[in-house]
Amino acid sequence: MGAGTEPDGSSRSDEEWERFLRESVAGAANSPKEPSARARDVAKRLRAEPVRGPEGWRSYTPARPKRRTGWYVVGLLASLALLVVALAPGRIVNLFAGDDPDSPPLAAETARPTQVPPAEAAQRPTMEEPFRGSPAASWASGAAGITVPKAGAVGWMSAAEVERALARSRDFLVASGLDRGVLQGERPEKAIALINPHQKDVQDLLKTAFRTPSERNDPLLLFSRFQPSRTRLVGDVVKTRGRLTYREGERGALQVTADVTFVYPVTRPDAGGDDEIVRTIVRRELVLSWDDPDKVITEPGTFSIVSYKYDMTNGGCGAPTGYFTPPFGTDRRADEAGPEVDPYDRSAPVGRGESSGDGCGRATRS
Repeated sequence: MGAGTEPDGSSRSDEEWERFLRESVAGAANSPKEPSARARDVAKRLRAEPVRGPEGWRSYTPARPKRRTGWYVVGLLASLALLVVALAPGRIVNLFAGDDPDSPPLAAETARPTQVPPAEAAQRPTMEEPFRGSPAASWASGAAGITVPKAGAVGWMSAAEVERALARSRDFLVASGLDRGVLQGERPEKAIALINPHQKDVQDLLKTAFRTPSERNDPLLLFSRFQPSRTRLVGDVVKTRGRLTYREGERGALQVTADVTFVYPVTRPDAGGDDEIVRTIVRRELVLSWDDPDKVITEPGTFSIVSYKYDMTNGGCGAPTGYFTPPFGTDRRADEAGPEVDPYDRSAPVGRGESSGDGCGRATRS
């Protein structure tokens, strides 16, 4: 008899029953199994990640490095600083020395300063930057450095007339101290035309000063002039700083006082490879009287000169020649015998007058 019989009457061999019993105890090879807890967690995490497309054949996605923003910024700034220094070292020096060529000029002077300008870093002037290392580097150029106050009615003049007189007073300073032709030794005709032709003492000075200059009759008392054969102006800029003030004078006249410092950079006319630059610094004080024509003999549009003074450094010593004679090379030692003067000190009054016999001052800086 067989080992077993199926419900349909068929029989199984002993080997089949033995395999059936083993599989019943161990479980069938292809029967489904309950997943473990770890497997369920992995499956859940994989379902939560976004689906990514297939990577390219030669593609590579590197691991994201840790961010180091602070060091990156420091390195970038250091690189930029080195680049600026390499491209414009002169401007970096000027920046820390307070002599940036592109810096705006100082605010206009409206009253006498109470202290001297601070000391600048010692820097040699160049043909490109003739005011380098000087307080004048931050001054305005030409007529822009001469402050003109707001006009008001004074004495016999209305506010509009005072405004015109102030403008003409500044015109005289421009024609006498900034005109290119005058600086190169020409006769200052435009400036002379503004002086009252009936003022005898001044007219006498003008008649003799240009022909036979002397200590008392020297054109430099009123005009700035250099001799082209021995001096050449550097560039087209003269730096200025000063102001006009006004009040009522004698017989109701408008009295205008000008206090202005002029800085002239000059060199030898045949400098060649020698680029020595000297700055001649002149501070002038002029008192002008716009007189009432009903009380004083005058001409329309002219003024009388009440007084004139000036201080000068690096303009030469010795007998008057009618020109500033800046010292170059070994000649500079001869000018160092006088008293020390800070030519940029505008807090003190101007000391040299028309009858002064003072010697040359030795500039403590230029």
